[in-house]
Amino acid sequence: MSMTTAEIRGAFLDYFAKNGHQIVSSSSLVPNNDPTLLFTNAGMNQFKDVFLGADKRNYVRAVSSQRCVRAGGKHNDLENVGYTARHHTFFEMLGNFSFGDYFKIDAIKFAWNFLTEELKLPKEKLLVTIYAEDDEAFDIWANDIGVPKDKIIRIATSDNFWSMGDTGPCGPCSEIFYDHGEHIWGGPPGSPEEDGDRFIEIWNLVFMQFNRQSDGTMQPLPKPSIDTGMGLERISAILQHVHSNYEIDIFTHLIAQTAKIIGTTDLADKSLRVIADHIRSCSFLICDGVVPSNEGRGYVLRRIIRRAVRHGNKLGAKDVFFYRLVAALAEQMGTAYPELTEQKSFVEKVLRTEEEQFSRTLERGMAILDDELNALNGEVIPGSVVFKLYDTYGFPADLTNDVARERGLRIDEDGFAAAMAEQRKRAQQASQFDTDYNEQLKSDNVSEFTGYDLKSSHSAVLEILLAGQSVSTLQDGQTAYVVLQQTPFYAESGGQAGDSGILLGANGQFVVSDTIKIGKAIAHKGKMQGSLSLGEQVDAAFDAERREAIKLNHSATHLMHAALKQVLGSHVNQKGSLVTDERLRFDFSHFEAMTKEQISLVEKLVNDQIRTNSVIDTKLMNLDQAKAAGAMALFGEKYEEDVRVVSMGEFSMELCGGTHVVSTGDIGLFKILSESGIAAGVRRIEAVTGVTAIDLMQKQFNELSGLAAILKTEPVNLASRVTQLLEQNKQFEKELAKLKQQLASTKGNDLLSNVIEINGVKVLIAHLHDVEAKALRGMVDDFKNQLGSAVIVLGVAEQDKVSLIVGVTPDLTSVVKAGELVNYIAQQVGGKGGGRPDMAQAGGSQPENLASAIETVKPWLIKAL
Repeated sequence: MSMTTAEIRGAFLDYFAKNGHQIVSSSSLVPNNDPTLLFTNAGMNQFKDVFLGADKRNYVRAVSSQRCVRAGGKHNDLENVGYTARHHTFFEMLGNFSFGDYFKIDAIKFAWNFLTEELKLPKEKLLVTIYAEDDEAFDIWANDIGVPKDKIIRIATSDNFWSMGDTGPCGPCSEIFYDHGEHIWGGPPGSPEEDGDRFIEIWNLVFMQFNRQSDGTMQPLPKPSIDTGMGLERISAILQHVHSNYEIDIFTHLIAQTAKIIGTTDLADKSLRVIADHIRSCSFLICDGVVPSNEGRGYVLRRIIRRAVRHGNKLGAKDVFFYRLVAALAEQMGTAYPELTEQKSFVEKVLRTEEEQFSRTLERGMAILDDELNALNGEVIPGSVVFKLYDTYGFPADLTNDVARERGLRIDEDGFAAAMAEQRKRAQQASQFDTDYNEQLKSDNVSEFTGYDLKSSHSAVLEILLAGQSVSTLQDGQTAYVVLQQTPFYAESGGQAGDSGILLGANGQFVVSDTIKIGKAIAHKGKMQGSLSLGEQVDAAFDAERREAIKLNHSATHLMHAALKQVLGSHVNQKGSLVTDERLRFDFSHFEAMTKEQISLVEKLVNDQIRTNSVIDTKLMNLDQAKAAGAMALFGEKYEEDVRVVSMGEFSMELCGGTHVVSTGDIGLFKILSESGIAAGVRRIEAVTGVTAIDLMQKQFNELSGLAAILKTEPVNLASRVTQLLEQNKQFEKELAKLKQQLASTKGNDLLSNVIEINGVKVLIAHLHDVEAKALRGMVDDFKNQLGSAVIVLGVAEQDKVSLIVGVTPDLTSVVKAGELVNYIAQQVGGKGGGRPDMAQAGGSQPENLASAIETVKPWLIKAL
């Protein structure tokens, strides 16, 4: 049975949907609020909190085709890509999941039936592995499914026992293997020849049934669960009757397009495989908001791009090429992942910019590496060389390792790691930043936020955190965090600043300066006036005027986000924000500075929506429903199953938990203050709204009116008046320069009377006054023309600087070198210089020494001549 990759993906999702599974879209390659992962690397990542019991869904069965990247951190296949048949930086993981619903027998039946009935794989081609002690799984495979017992292999190692960490959910696995046939070398799993390519794992079934304790004991989970994963590329290779993943439809198309663009005919070249793999990971990472940088995820993306470019260089690419493959990828995968098509132009721009930057250093870096390799004794490239290439020329260590492997060498990984560690140590010593104190705060309490509808509330004190420790009382003058059972105070989140205000108790008041989240607790940071005790009832009231100003800026941020997408393109995604009562700051993905016209258009679109005065509608709905309705989800945010959808007319719809004005007209006015770049591919806009914007524009108008009055014109004509004055000023400067040159020429004529002869050679030595340094060269040329054969030495002091020039006519340069003489003088005035034998200039910082330095010229020339 031969199926396209797209057909296999669709068949998998449809099969499990028919069997009661909720189809769940692939999550972002950037894990939501999971610091343990660099990239999403397995289908279960987005369900991690569900398995841990921290998240509830309205379904107990799920199926997905998850986009995954393994190119950094613990799971890194980067260096193997191109050299093996099945390693990729990007791949799709097909998975079905049960959250306390069905267990082993159903999971095994689903897998077997899909493979043998839906995909029609021959049963005799399949064999399975189980964890050595899992007799239950053995009985199901042997008795319920009918797999011959000699094809059920017990594996005693961790390969067949999965765990989320040292403690927590874990359980045995069962893997399904496909036998490619005797003509391919390799043995079954568990045999000495298991690393061969004959038997290939295609599906892994994880039976999550235990909770591992810190002492190592295994407690049965109350609701055992299922987590499975089948690589789409691997199963596609089997169904398309090829042995290598790089021979399936998606890759053959990308490889052919790469060869066509570069101009090579050897479609079996490993470099083509590398490039075809890398265009997938790079494009999807950029779609998910990652841009090239020198740290974190951005650095991994940069490494992958540079590796692809280097392999294109190996194939003979004469020009930038990598970005041109995005169109071919969109043709193959754009239907399943529309973001590829929607963001195609942005992805191309990011890749082209990065490739152009790297191409300028690639040739130089390769030359340095070739020199090092030619001088190498042995088979190991020193770590210091690898670090130098990385630190100076932007060569990732894995790229150097690629070159080494091709030449039968290896790199000193320990030496490179030591050099990197030393660099990090230097960076840490230079850093002025300390660890955020908030990271030390912990609370197990849960607070209820009532501030969408209420401005104040009466509530009990659940916890008092003083210096990070829970205490029972708070005394006058102490600064702490107070957690309430209910609070109208908004805790800093999604870029919106936390509220300030007052907590009023029976024995004093707690003045709140900020509000933050600590887990599910809302903590009020402030200073005590009087005293406060645990369990005491307080009246909590936030600063309503400040909150209102924050709401103006927050609502304007939504309008601006939508306007930026209209003006710049759909690739624009929020990369961070800060909304305070004073202004708003918005970071977004875009690879070039906005033009004045684009900034003005964004302002106009936002102010148009303000004048429309649309009622801001907030609804609570299911996350999937919200996305289906077109609500914009913010990059990197983690959302609950039920979300707040904030709509502003037909212009903007976003998922947002913040506070907003009632109608867009409440914003009053929107004004952009600045637009700038803060990182590669990330721009920043700062803006103001409401009274602040009005005050700003009034101030600017008053300043313009004042300037117009000074220049005797009207504000509307100020630009043309300033342009006119600048042109007049340029003309005056030209005339002044001409007069100064004439003055210098006159002084020059006067200086001719000071010409002396040394051993028959005409010499002019002068310490000048009231002459600009930039006139010296012209004066020297004039003296040469008038004297015919001569040595001219001129020096002038301007404020705290010295300018020197030496001119020697061509007939005398064999005995007097201008560069040597000017440097001799310069050393005496705190400087240095040089130049041609016939003309040389120098500077100095000690004008007080100029007169004595000029006096030494004549003795020097007497010796030289």
